[in-house]
Amino acid sequence: MEFRYLGNSGLKISEITYGNWLTHGSQVENDVATQCVHAALDVGITTFDTADVYANTKAETVLGEALKGQRREGLEIFTKVYWPTGPGGPNDSGLSRKHILESINGSLTRLQTDYVDLYQAHRYDTETPLEETMQAFADVVRQGKALYIGVSEWTADQIRAGHAIARDLGIQLISSQPQYSMLWRVIEEEVVPTSRELGVSQIVWSPIAQGVLTGKYLPGQAPPEGSRATDTAGGADMISRWMRDDVLTRVQDLKPIADELSLSMAQLAVAWVLQNDNVAAALVGASRPEQVHDNVKAAGVRIPAEAMASIDTALGSIVTSDPAMTAENSPKKRPS
Repeated sequence: MEFRYLGNSGLKISEITYGNWLTHGSQVENDVATQCVHAALDVGITTFDTADVYANTKAETVLGEALKGQRREGLEIFTKVYWPTGPGGPNDSGLSRKHILESINGSLTRLQTDYVDLYQAHRYDTETPLEETMQAFADVVRQGKALYIGVSEWTADQIRAGHAIARDLGIQLISSQPQYSMLWRVIEEEVVPTSRELGVSQIVWSPIAQGVLTGKYLPGQAPPEGSRATDTAGGADMISRWMRDDVLTRVQDLKPIADELSLSMAQLAVAWVLQNDNVAAALVGASRPEQVHDNVKAAGVRIPAEAMASIDTALGSIVTSDPAMTAENSPKKRPS
């Protein structure tokens, strides 16, 4: 495993970070989830990312149980706040002071820890003054319940505004957690340059594009039984944008490139996002321990420039790069 600094801070995280978004508490049984976490630890992953909304708080509980007994100082545990949890009352979502201060306490209880290393705003809250949000995060940090703060799927302008207030409050906003993959590059034009300027790193989710970049989905054929594309609990909805024959055909053209580099297609996809010097970590999940062992082999891989160019040629026009997509995919009002 290799480690990278997170933003302009002294915190190092494993460049392959284990995330439990669509798996723990929903898609896989708790004992298998624990096996996956232990597999991550065995291969040198020290950084674990979750959120209170995943499986409506169950994912945090599963992760807390799976990490029980580990040396806390040797782990970096991240969670998030914004989306509705609990019964969905009027203050059960968003980034108000009330919701943030109540949510951090619930997350710490479920994770069985006194603090998280990174507490992230899971989306931008259009209904709460940004000053209120950042003051609440500052209080969480000063209370010792979080060491650093970050954001997820914020635009470049939102990151800049939040970073300025955080600096004035004496706290460190050091990370952004966007979707990023060979197929989804919307952060490259605006978010990444702004983040570099401010000392903010990316922790990217869906580097394998919900599994599409593994190459297991073939054009003109039904998805494999038991795959994410057949998951009616939410996975199929997330992957649907990629399940087009033109995309799947182009993805198959990546296989010779992966073979030439002695990588699986999944390893190539994870290694690709890590070539970006503003990316501190690629988030990978797993429904089986062997997936962890496969993905971690992308750590430390350096893809030659000619192979990077070949990837661009292979994918061609199916790549999404419009920076406006970050704002377009964000909630226009606080969800209930």
